[in-house]
Amino acid sequence: MKGIVFTEFLDLVELKFGLEMVDKIIQQSTLESNGIYTAVGTYRFHEMLQLVTNLSKNTGIAIDDLLLVYGEHFFNVIETSYPGLLASYKDPIEMLSSIESHIHVEVRKIYPDAELPTFKVEEKTDNSLIMIYKSSRSMYYFGLGLMNKTFAHFNSTATIDIEKINEDGTEVRFIIHKN
Repeated sequence: MKGIVFTEFLDLVELKFGLEMVDKIIQQSTLESNGIYTAVGTYRFHEMLQLVTNLSKNTGIAIDDLLLVYGEHFFNVIETSYPGLLASYKDPIEMLSSIESHIHVEVRKIYPDAELPTFKVEEKTDNSLIMIYKSSRSMYYFGLGLMNKTFAHFNSTATIDIEKINEDGTEVRFIIHKN
């Protein structure tokens, strides 16, 4: 997992819960990196899982809710760091339907060894989109946060339903209806 995912997560934890919480969840975790991350480094997903789990235990906030807020936060990072990528789209449905064919292609140019989830478009209209998310990491709530902010970026709203295909969340269907 790319280091930017870790550095931004710890920045969010500091922003929302304070530096003491960052130190606490790092200390409670068994991290090969010792909690020292660079944006361009690559780290094991197990470390992120430990950090999120320990944050959940310390705050009483469910892991899915933490991942949702983190996804929304991470969209702001994309918006600031890669405005040209977002500017090439005029509509949230258009943008979301091109995750696999364009956005992930661009991400791989910057981070060639990034391990990204896959998104397969099942059905698309002007106002709706059905996609299948697949990832061994089951971070679909992070994806939901990114989707929420995509609609906000385009001054739009949507109803997004999640249907688990695999109970462990490694494969889910996003059913999106633009309001």
